[in-house]
Amino acid sequence: MRAALVADLAAIRRHRIVTTADLRFPLAAPPGVEVVTLPPGSAARLDALIASADAVWLVAPEADGCLERLAARAERNGKALLGPGASAIRRASDKAGLPRLLARHGVAHPTTRVLRRGTEWGRVARELGYPLVVKPARGAGCGGVCLARDGDELRHAVDLARRADGRGPLLLQRYVAGAAASVSLLADGRRAVPLAVNAQEVRASRPFAYRGGRTPLDHPLAGQAVEAALRACRALPGLRGYVGVDLVLTPSEAVVIEVNPRLTTAYLGVRSALDENVAALALAACAGTLPEPPSARRHVRFTAAGRVVVR
Repeated sequence: MRAALVADLAAIRRHRIVTTADLRFPLAAPPGVEVVTLPPGSAARLDALIASADAVWLVAPEADGCLERLAARAERNGKALLGPGASAIRRASDKAGLPRLLARHGVAHPTTRVLRRGTEWGRVARELGYPLVVKPARGAGCGGVCLARDGDELRHAVDLARRADGRGPLLLQRYVAGAAASVSLLADGRRAVPLAVNAQEVRASRPFAYRGGRTPLDHPLAGQAVEAALRACRALPGLRGYVGVDLVLTPSEAVVIEVNPRLTTAYLGVRSALDENVAALALAACAGTLPEPPSARRHVRFTAAGRVVVR
């Protein structure tokens, strides 16, 4: 995602781009892009880079509050974020509070219960009914998300989810059978427009495994998926730039699972399916200008590892 984003920003030819890189994962950047390799524990260097920039685009997961903390760091430095602020990230990332927000806007969401320390999760599971999904209240990329079809699997799923995030509460959700999908959108803080409806390849296992996807998704409920995603964005004011909404498409409805206030893997497919520069569109959205929904020109398959195949 980072390499694709940097390439798209460089193609705009209007900005000086500085990107960070991890020692373990070298980045081949386009000419003119400055790459700063940060070793572990280089917080002061990161703060200096943020202070030197006019705006910051974060590529990070919600897990363990990482994305929120980085957004707050940029805000403390008085820098514009090319994406949601820390408070909007907090609301969108809080999977325990999301059902209530979505319900206010008429968005279908799986029945969810919060498991805190001391909760009798076996009783809660019986009340909800199997099969169930166990997940951390904050996470990304299917990390710690497990399917439980009975009490024995539930115990194993709770252990795995706690290992993924041992500090926060866990969630039990009623499993929704259907086609896994996502909607990629652009938002300006109040409104949103869809870029694409994407298929997701997710293996419902212990734990779940996200493999990638394809775009655009040809599905009878694609229109309902877009409407549900737009309502989800309205339920979370403050979303800006590129946003992803994960859903399950059942035979009769689009059920929103999560809202991702950040760049998602689907960006790899969407940028290849459209003629428009998606990074440029996202910059305009952050400045308050939303485009007309673009049309896909190509069919694209992409993997979680970053491989893209255009047909």
